[in-house]
Amino acid sequence: MNIDIKNKKLSDWIKEAADMCRPDDIYVCNGSAEEYNLMIKKLLDHGSAIQLKKRPNSYLFRSDPGDVARVEDHTYISTSSKDEAGPTNNWIDPVQLKETMKGLYNGCMKGRTMYVIPFSMGPIGFPISKIGVEITDSPYVVINMHIMTRVSDRVLELLSTDGDFIPCLHSIGAPLAEGQKDVLWPCAPIEKKYISHFPEENLIWSYGSGYGGNALLGKKCLALRIASAMAKREGWMAEHMLILRLTSPEGKRYHIAAAFPSACGKTNLAMMQPSIPGWRCECIGDDIAWMKVGADGRLYAINPEAGLFGVAPGTSYDTNPMAMDTLKENVIFTNCALTDDGDVWWEGMDGDEPLHAIDWKGNDWTPESKTVAAHPNARFTAPASQCPVICGDWEKPEGVPVDIFIFGGRRSSVVPLVHEAISWDHGVFLGATAASETTAANIGAVGNLRRDPFAMKPFCGYNMGDYFQHWLDMGDRVGDKAPRIFYVNWFRKSDDGKFLWPGFSDNSRVLKWMCERVDGKAVARESAIGLLPKEEDLDVQGIGISGDDMKELMKVDPAEWKAEIPDIEQHFAAFGSRLPERLKKQLEEFKKRLG
Repeated sequence: MNIDIKNKKLSDWIKEAADMCRPDDIYVCNGSAEEYNLMIKKLLDHGSAIQLKKRPNSYLFRSDPGDVARVEDHTYISTSSKDEAGPTNNWIDPVQLKETMKGLYNGCMKGRTMYVIPFSMGPIGFPISKIGVEITDSPYVVINMHIMTRVSDRVLELLSTDGDFIPCLHSIGAPLAEGQKDVLWPCAPIEKKYISHFPEENLIWSYGSGYGGNALLGKKCLALRIASAMAKREGWMAEHMLILRLTSPEGKRYHIAAAFPSACGKTNLAMMQPSIPGWRCECIGDDIAWMKVGADGRLYAINPEAGLFGVAPGTSYDTNPMAMDTLKENVIFTNCALTDDGDVWWEGMDGDEPLHAIDWKGNDWTPESKTVAAHPNARFTAPASQCPVICGDWEKPEGVPVDIFIFGGRRSSVVPLVHEAISWDHGVFLGATAASETTAANIGAVGNLRRDPFAMKPFCGYNMGDYFQHWLDMGDRVGDKAPRIFYVNWFRKSDDGKFLWPGFSDNSRVLKWMCERVDGKAVARESAIGLLPKEEDLDVQGIGISGDDMKELMKVDPAEWKAEIPDIEQHFAAFGSRLPERLKKQLEEFKKRLG
């Protein structure tokens, strides 16, 4: 080991992990540029990193075809009772799960180095930040954690002799016998993959996958699954939300936190360039928000991450110019295609498709190929500080005050472009019943309707009925200082299958109406589902949208909504006695309004 660890809990844990996993060597990370370059050199020498000629300090990786996304079916919330985990989580008894995983961990790092990664979610030493330590045998994980979190020896200094941290144990599950040649993307077969969370102990164990949120344990595992359980106990909120600042032509700032399921445009909205003259958008975070009640009684949000881990396919100068500008250097790309001139390419990127490329599996690809060049869930990992519209206050210790919450999903029909909640409880009902048509970022058949409450279904670390109650309780705490709640659907289609709303930069027009609602400048009209914009209040000047299309976009058909009721009832029934009475009341009131 290259460093003396002063914190007894940490040194004991490292020893315990080393005795179980039996690595050849132990390396404690310090977060320096030299260390990052050392890891890159290892990965280049190994053959798994491909240097990109066209982008300085940027590299392409190809995962094993069986290790391309979050494995929700192998993700566990392991609590003392199944009821504590709730119906939306996979549960295994903690004693049984640890026994199984200890068997897998036994000797799993033979022939490899164990890396100890001290990291902070949120700027180091901030009041709302949390410290984690990830143990891994993957240098690919080390470089990604360098970008996505704040890896630093300052974290060890902060821990001192007795500071607390969240232990995160990870192994790719591919020990090497002496003389055995390594593969380019080592991982375990799917049946041996486990992404396990023990929220009662603030503990994460992950085995068998080297990909994304399965392996970068600061991300969904710590910042959402474990943090949501901590937030419930400690009286704050950990949410799957982007955070942006919208500034009006008069200079008034509005802070908006929005929850959408994966592949519903979170990153695009977080970096939006408003199409309305005089309005300006700045990105604070594109994926996760931690919120606490401030001294003035309002909710304040920080982005606990240091990087962006975005879906590449579909990202272009048309859809998200600021993301494209973020990706010019210092980026890790995974499962994108490689062009002959040494750049990355993916479906939906600007310009002509290449005449020839190497696809994400390492095979020759041409436009005539029957397969895609980049995996639909191909990713980029980039420092958030590189984003041209990163907000100057994105690392403010106390966070930014939240004015507006937005929920939404991908619906081709039924749900209008925007509506506002009648009250906080109604807003919680909207979040609790949120639904989206599935995409490549979720496991399951594409296009199925999936209830994804608060976009947190895969990420809530405890019983979601209790999570709904926590939202109601937080609303009670902030009272009349609570953010206003809205629901959006950018994805409504016409009968011939075309998107009715242009989306992207024009989404600013919907956000402008929300800000005017907050200021009391815009009047809403009542409907069975909530408050809708008056036609003249939604600024659609210059975007060439027809009156008929606007009517279709804002249409609320009671018969279509009545058809949703059995699905909502079935969804709520799963929570049994844990479903808050106030949500049952909201459902009954909704039925009455529908008539």
